[in-house]
Amino acid sequence: MKIDTHHHFWKYSEAEYPWMTDEIAILKNDYLPPNLHQEISAAGVDGVVTVQVRQELKENDWMLEMAEANEWILGVVGWGPLHEENVGEQLAPYAENKYFKGIRHVIQDEPDDEFILGKEFNRGIAQLKELNLVYDILIFERQLAAAIKCVDQHPEQAFVLDHIAKPRIGDGAMDPWAAQMHDLAKRPNVTCKLSGLTTEADHKNWTEAELLPYMDVAFEAFGADRMMFGSDWPVALLAGNYGQWHDIVSSYVGKLRPDEQENFWHKNAVKAYAL
Repeated sequence: MKIDTHHHFWKYSEAEYPWMTDEIAILKNDYLPPNLHQEISAAGVDGVVTVQVRQELKENDWMLEMAEANEWILGVVGWGPLHEENVGEQLAPYAENKYFKGIRHVIQDEPDDEFILGKEFNRGIAQLKELNLVYDILIFERQLAAAIKCVDQHPEQAFVLDHIAKPRIGDGAMDPWAAQMHDLAKRPNVTCKLSGLTTEADHKNWTEAELLPYMDVAFEAFGADRMMFGSDWPVALLAGNYGQWHDIVSSYVGKLRPDEQENFWHKNAVKAYAL
């Protein structure tokens, strides 16, 4: 079985997705379950985890409706106002839903690179464990040091790192990202998604060869027992199609032992998100 642990849905409108500029016009379309099901079926992927885009509670309701209607949507990572004192009360009804698995905030867009260390924000993260919710970390490389400090404040909280922390692949930069990835991986409560690499490279001119060193670092740091597959569809369409990325990953993990491949494609996702 194969699980895609990272993708998104949206109905495009300029008002709700103002970050979709003309430079990324391919995203200015509706991307809904029928579109994704066609892609995963062609690639041989069996199930998915849907991840928030809008930072509104109504995003949770919408994603849960789609999960209820599509048996191949196995889980949902939603959003919550972690800075609000009563966030636990607001999220409790969602946490009771069998599909609701975690929370994510778009840290990468915050102007303060240490936003993730905010007192109120961490008060919110501290309420997630009681609700059995994972926290997905969405950051750029420059925010990785702060993310490590955040994780250290919550040793019992389960974390998932999105997109291997978005290294500067387009610049060919490995440092300080590589060392920080190894540092973060020392925390056993963190799992990592192999996703979002092509969009951190030159969208039109990237090569598989330039991605491999970053994949190597992620696997060296976290090991096959804490790495998971993610497509980042449809954002990934900026730099290629679903099948292209799936095939690159399949070729790469094909060198692993059969049990490690099973962990990567399936078991790690089940464990990380309690699917």
